[in-house]
Amino acid sequence: MKIIFAGTPEFAAVALAALHAAGFEIPLVLTQPDRPAGRGMQLQASAVKQFAVAHGIPVAQPVSLRLDGKHAEVAAEAHALLKATPHDVMVVAAYGLILPQSVLDIPPFGCINIHASLLPRWRGAAPIHRAIEAGDAETGITIMQMDAGLDTGPMLAMQSLPIAADDTTVSLHDKLAQLGGEMIVDVLRRRAQGPLAATPQPADGVTYAAKIAKDEAALDFTQPAELLARKIRAFNPFPGAAAQFDGTAVKFWSALPVDSAQWQPGQVIAANPQDGIVVACGSGALRVAELQKPGGKRLPATEFLKGFPLEGGVFS
Repeated sequence: MKIIFAGTPEFAAVALAALHAAGFEIPLVLTQPDRPAGRGMQLQASAVKQFAVAHGIPVAQPVSLRLDGKHAEVAAEAHALLKATPHDVMVVAAYGLILPQSVLDIPPFGCINIHASLLPRWRGAAPIHRAIEAGDAETGITIMQMDAGLDTGPMLAMQSLPIAADDTTVSLHDKLAQLGGEMIVDVLRRRAQGPLAATPQPADGVTYAAKIAKDEAALDFTQPAELLARKIRAFNPFPGAAAQFDGTAVKFWSALPVDSAQWQPGQVIAANPQDGIVVACGSGALRVAELQKPGGKRLPATEFLKGFPLEGGVFS
């Protein structure tokens, strides 16, 4: 079976690597154009492009696939390339571009998507973040046959995965990426033997995982400690949950909810090597394990306090 692969970040690169290791022929990879990144803002290839180039797989990076948009000429070239590339199926994982119906219709076996949630829960751009933030007990991978909707296609396979109490978006991402790679290999091996049963998504239980915005990073200490602890885990590594302390933005990378007497929300209850850093919330408190000041490194609480005393202060 010949596969065109479309994806961009590390989540997709793991799936691409799994397909390559399983021996599938991959004549073409689509990925987003190189973007400025890092302190020097140098152009950086996506994780998918880096894997493809390292393994001699041809790469295309169209800015759009929509024939009716402002990049219609580029899109038309991409369509022509897809049609000229012999393949059976397109596998899509966190690509970042909308696939119009004109693209979905090109592969003989259609387009198959690897989505990091138990659909129809958390359709959309940020399913891993939103599952942690919402306090879900489990998430998983859904392999679906794509249609023109937003993650609305019929399901070919699904497998759940528990969300651990200490999972961050980083750790859960890695688990789901590995699971997605294993599942897509299995699905395509079965598809090579014949058509697969496709199950329509339930009408009930639909939620949407909106893209994470930087302005969501601010911690509101009038909220319960449990909710804030989930937000800190969900926003690790991006955008990083943060609060102001005496005019300085401090990022919170790890924290646990603890019982506490009622204090002013944001009040630093403790800030010493013995008790660590404890901050009052609307209910309960946060015991903060890792923080970062602007321009500094992520530090354990005891190390952070050596250069940034918090005793008696208030976060806002």
